[in-house]
Amino acid sequence: MASARSSRALRLALRQASAPRVQQRTFISAVNSASRPAVKQAAVSSFVQQARGVKTVDFAGDKEKVYERDDWPRDKLLEYFKNDTLALIGYGSQGHGQGLNLRDNGLNVIVGVRKNGASWKEAEQDGWVAGTNLFDIDEAIGKGTIIMNLLSDAAQSETWPHIKPMLTKGKTLYFSHGFSPVFKAQTGVEVPKDIDVILVAPKGSGRTVRTLFREGRGINSSFAVFQDVTGKADEKAQALGVAIGSGYLYKTTFEKEVHSDLYGERGCLMGGIHGMFLAQYEVLRENGHSPSEAFNETVEEATQSLYPLIGQNGMDYMYAACSTTARRGAIDWSKKFKDTLKPVFEELYDSVKTGKETQRTMEYAGRKDYREAFEKEMEEIREMEIWRAGKAVRSLRPENA
Repeated sequence: MASARSSRALRLALRQASAPRVQQRTFISAVNSASRPAVKQAAVSSFVQQARGVKTVDFAGDKEKVYERDDWPRDKLLEYFKNDTLALIGYGSQGHGQGLNLRDNGLNVIVGVRKNGASWKEAEQDGWVAGTNLFDIDEAIGKGTIIMNLLSDAAQSETWPHIKPMLTKGKTLYFSHGFSPVFKAQTGVEVPKDIDVILVAPKGSGRTVRTLFREGRGINSSFAVFQDVTGKADEKAQALGVAIGSGYLYKTTFEKEVHSDLYGERGCLMGGIHGMFLAQYEVLRENGHSPSEAFNETVEEATQSLYPLIGQNGMDYMYAACSTTARRGAIDWSKKFKDTLKPVFEELYDSVKTGKETQRTMEYAGRKDYREAFEKEMEEIREMEIWRAGKAVRSLRPENA
């Protein structure tokens, strides 16, 4: 993309935008942040501050309640969960991030995984101690009052007949994805009727959950209640959301969470982005551009310069930071991309909502050669020219020198 912007100037702007003062600001100051230079902001969110834990925020005319970390300071969390043992089942990406954050917050959290398996060894490397806060799954569930089922979707389905009888009255069942209970016809996960069932879904990987927590910030998360037996499920979900490392919490339903999640990761978050990267890169290569030029113009500039600006300050800010030529072309062509792609996204959402994507996932994950098949696909991606070129480009960054 031809433009007159300076990469150095943009990176300086990004560093200024992500300085510690941003990390430490409250929700209210975030909503009321001042207009930035050279960017005319649209009508910003207004809010009405009410009791602690309830802030009604105007999101482009749609009023929602938003909950923030400051509503649950550490002392309040410790008091709220003083009689609870949080049994975290599974130690994958989310289990790792959420578990370490809970431990750092001082809560009584234990990890339950298959004894002496790969996850067990990883947990030990992170300081979990066998017999103290690291147990096999059955023992962890027996000790826990809040059972945090963070196994993979396929593993949740596979282990459910064994786990369900241990979810006795008085316990709480926690998920970070609505997949299993929402698509119970395919997963077999029919939750007990006499326990609270809640969800906190961080909007990012477990690595990001951990990183933002350590930076003193906090990830955005959705929370939801599937079943409220005690009358306290909603409050419990909010508290757990903060305890695992959320900065802001947005209420949803299990159904909406899983529909938006499956839709998003197949679309703009992963699948759609990868498809667009490949298409743009291939056209550049077919027109005689070198691998380095095609990669820099397709991926490097997007991820290292423009996408961070969108994330920090919005699309209008990114446009304002670019040349007139880039700005005009981007605005014009965005409409054509939207009109062309919307039917694809409509097809995708229908596939998610009807359970077709769930069925494909379950069938794939249920294959005996699942891991080998997945590794083969990853190897094919690693060996694509675009990503081999990217590896070389990244090796030149100062932090990788």
